[in-house]
Amino acid sequence: MSVSARLLSPAALPRATPAPRRGGRSDPPRARRRVFASSTIIDDDDASVSAYDRARLEADASAMRAQRERMTDALERKTADVDDAARDDPHGEWKWAIRKRIWDRMEDTNVAQFPRPVHHRIPNFVNADKAAANLTALQCFKDAKCVKVNPDTPQKAVRRAVLEAGKTLMTPQPRLRTGFFSILSEELVPAIAADAEVLKKCCTSAGVASHGVPLSLDEMRDGRKCDLLVIGSCAVDVRSGARLGKGEGFAELEYAIMRMMGTIDESTLVVTTVHDTQLLDGGEIDTRRLLRHDVPVDLIVTPTRTIWIDKAAQPAKPEGIYWDILSPQKLAQVKVLRDLRAEVEAELGETLPTGPDETLPPLAVRAEKKKMREVSRGGGGGRGGRRGGGRGARRGRL
Repeated sequence: MSVSARLLSPAALPRATPAPRRGGRSDPPRARRRVFASSTIIDDDDASVSAYDRARLEADASAMRAQRERMTDALERKTADVDDAARDDPHGEWKWAIRKRIWDRMEDTNVAQFPRPVHHRIPNFVNADKAAANLTALQCFKDAKCVKVNPDTPQKAVRRAVLEAGKTLMTPQPRLRTGFFSILSEELVPAIAADAEVLKKCCTSAGVASHGVPLSLDEMRDGRKCDLLVIGSCAVDVRSGARLGKGEGFAELEYAIMRMMGTIDESTLVVTTVHDTQLLDGGEIDTRRLLRHDVPVDLIVTPTRTIWIDKAAQPAKPEGIYWDILSPQKLAQVKVLRDLRAEVEAELGETLPTGPDETLPPLAVRAEKKKMREVSRGGGGGRGGRRGGGRGARRGRL
């Protein structure tokens, strides 16, 4: 299949049909069957009421029942419309509310680790290395030859484990600013096996930049496969695997591009390592409110738990890049997307659709070192750890 065919076919798919509204006309509310007139209850066996009066009262009661049903039905339709509007919220306010709650909780309980504050980050957490160890003990990790891991701090131990196990590490360049993916392995960088300092450095963004081998789009197309995806999360639903990142959408873009290139497919396992405080109760993320590009996970690994997601409860994974919802701002931010777009437009001889404008979310703010030492010595992150977490942060669309 050509690149353009893989790229355009998902966008042509219709959006999932939302669940039926509660309280629709298929299940109308029922009015009381007793007849009310002038605050007097008239029972069928009341012999003192003439046939004429009984007929009049029954007609009045019938009209009242019909009016009550119309009012109730109208109210329920209005409520359902509000629910539908919330599900289609283009600014993702509900996502930002969950993110802020998790970020605040991690700071307040001192679960958060450097870099802090964790707001607007994939948050680093206590015992991230234990979560990584739990992942590496699983058969899916042992069987993988190439593992893609996000470049964030809480997954640093996972990146190290990949290299120590002699596997190929595929990692995206931060924010996809200048390129796409780089790969590292003992075969490509022999010093990884011989020098502990080189191994340590290769687990960082600086090490990837200096030792990693950048992959071009052509090299990604040339039959390269990835066996396991590890991504960071801000919060994740334990029933559906629906996850929230930091709001910038890079995990979704990376997944979409890899699907488009054929590097992964729907069956490729997606794993996230998080702290237990980042887990959401089953159903807390309403999957009907997710967007087409949102990427659910198949497996959640914490320092204490391993949670496999039931496929029946998991929302569908994206099938590629959905150009019709990709904003001009995101295109301007990510060079590889602009290159891909130009490539496909040249092949098709037409202009691809573009999504609506968006206000990109703010970047994380790193606290001063002195402040961080004070926080780490005692107590929770406190209110000082909440910089940037207010309503002004809720302007992204992801």
